[in-house]
Amino acid sequence: MRVLVIGSGGREHALCRSLRLDPQVSDLHCAPGNAGIAEIATLHPITPTSPEEVTSLAAKLAADLVVIGPEAPLVAGVADALKAEGVPVFGPVRAAALLEGSKAYAKEVMVAAGVPTARAFTCTTGEEAERALKEFAPPYVVKDDGLAAGKGVVVTDSFEAALEHARACERVIVEEYLDGPEVSLFVLCDGVSAVPMRPAQDFKRAYDGDQGPNTGGMGAYTPLPWVPADLTERVMAEVVTPTLGELDRRGIVYQGVLYVGLALTAAGPKVVEFNARFGDPETQVLLDRLATPLGGLLLDCATGRLRGPLDWHDGAAVTVVVAAERYPADPVKGDVITGLEPTEHAYVIHAGTRLDGDAVVSDGGRVLSVVGTGPDQDTARSRAYELVSRVHFRGMHHRTDIAR
Repeated sequence: MRVLVIGSGGREHALCRSLRLDPQVSDLHCAPGNAGIAEIATLHPITPTSPEEVTSLAAKLAADLVVIGPEAPLVAGVADALKAEGVPVFGPVRAAALLEGSKAYAKEVMVAAGVPTARAFTCTTGEEAERALKEFAPPYVVKDDGLAAGKGVVVTDSFEAALEHARACERVIVEEYLDGPEVSLFVLCDGVSAVPMRPAQDFKRAYDGDQGPNTGGMGAYTPLPWVPADLTERVMAEVVTPTLGELDRRGIVYQGVLYVGLALTAAGPKVVEFNARFGDPETQVLLDRLATPLGGLLLDCATGRLRGPLDWHDGAAVTVVVAAERYPADPVKGDVITGLEPTEHAYVIHAGTRLDGDAVVSDGGRVLSVVGTGPDQDTARSRAYELVSRVHFRGMHHRTDIAR
């Protein structure tokens, strides 16, 4: 099977790594990729949000499967263009990806489907946002309606800071704060069937103790021994099935992965957000533990042949994100990275990197994800941080409390 992966981040490197381990995958390509992906796949310098460029490359390669990693190409209609050319594609069409592309639309679908979620208001002016904020007690939650690479959400006790963020966006969702630990559940969908992966947890704040601004995610781990035993079954029944049913009623077929971001409140699990693609950095730990060969699994999703349940390796995986100086505000790029060699039980996934001659240099905010594995969470965590201690580039920073 010849596979083309679209994207250039840590999620795409993790996808490529798992695809390379699948004996069904004979030829692996990625566009545009990064320095780490270049070691295991052939790179192609295209614009990933261009339906024309992606379909042209898929045709040139005679790809048997295209896997779209990031959200922006999905919202741009890349999956639609590939489907129109008869190319099997893992990733929802634009109408389905609107679940992530517009938080207002996602709320509308959830309300229509009876999905448990936070009470919310959609606002297009500062005056509307101010009135909406007064409906809630702090902490205030304000979400940019459109795509913001995981950084469009402000959660703050400051009314002024919440209002400032609202006024900086064209359209926002102001909603009640959901109190409780957050959990990520990824569900594979083939248009008819839906098969859940394991729950994982990521860490969204930049600094230890969940302090600082929201980021795209500073680390993750799986499995989660502390979640209720029936959580996945309950979320499938109360969230996933009703949501896919509501989309079907609207004439929308969902093929790809549906990311369900949950808050485990005292009243039960409630949806914080939907994403239309694999989350980053949860993908890094989930794919590490996934025993089902990835290439065949994603092709089954793309062609309506998905079957479950999935097979999993024993033990745990923990990933720690190593970020650039001044991330998430204004990350510094171009610093030489050393210490990337794997250990026996840990390895580096590249996120924001590129090659500069023979050197690997930083080229983004979240530069690396270091994955550690072990028979239990503490061992996996220790092995991840041991490899983090070997990595070096100027200005790097990371959280020290991932999966503690």
